[in-house]
Amino acid sequence: MAEGVRTADLRRLLAVVDAARSGEADEGLPDGVLSYARELVACDVISFVEFDPVRQRDYVFQSMPSDEVDSGSPLFWRLYWDCAHCCYSDRSGDLLSVTTVSDFYTRRQFHSTGMYTDYFGPAGIETDAIICLSAPSGRNRRLIFLRGPGTDFDGRDRLLLSLLRPHLNELYQELARRRKAVPELTSRQWELLRLLAAGHTNADIARELVVSVSTVRKHLENIFARLGVTNRTAAIAKAFPSPPH
Repeated sequence: MAEGVRTADLRRLLAVVDAARSGEADEGLPDGVLSYARELVACDVISFVEFDPVRQRDYVFQSMPSDEVDSGSPLFWRLYWDCAHCCYSDRSGDLLSVTTVSDFYTRRQFHSTGMYTDYFGPAGIETDAIICLSAPSGRNRRLIFLRGPGTDFDGRDRLLLSLLRPHLNELYQELARRRKAVPELTSRQWELLRLLAAGHTNADIARELVVSVSTVRKHLENIFARLGVTNRTAAIAKAFPSPPH
């Protein structure tokens, strides 16, 4: 296959896509996506970030291993706009290209930048590769692969990340839509709804939760009002658009 891509690479690519399709996360990407993506394109650290570079604010920060790189530090923001690699998508509007440090600097040139001497170098990072996902105006969403001393990202890595990007972009939008659709209920209300979905009567639920039947009815009234429904069947359908696990 082209650029040294093998069948095993495509299986790893599918593993990342499947993790994004089936996984859940309160914010950002499911942990399985980071884990499988790190197997797809080897790196020392992988991070998913969503941030506003003008307001210098992080909205999402995930890293594996966790907390290895702090993208939201004041030092990072001070150096951000002077690093051609970091701010490329902001200045160009190009969200489709896979970019690496070597697209903008030789190794010697990068070592002379403030971003390297003050930020990447002390963290042991020599290079990174970035894929950008669609984001609201003014924000960036990026999956970043970071490597220490050793080999740079090659044609195989770029090709695999180019293949991954459109799938991950689409699935992230779907994940965000699912998160918005989840009703805002208390943990107690969710507990009651799961019992309801499992076919328990009000009396069953009262015994399970050690409350009175009238309390269960009151909980149900509050749940119906919050979900904008009038009966048990509609409440279950809205709270669990797919069968509950």
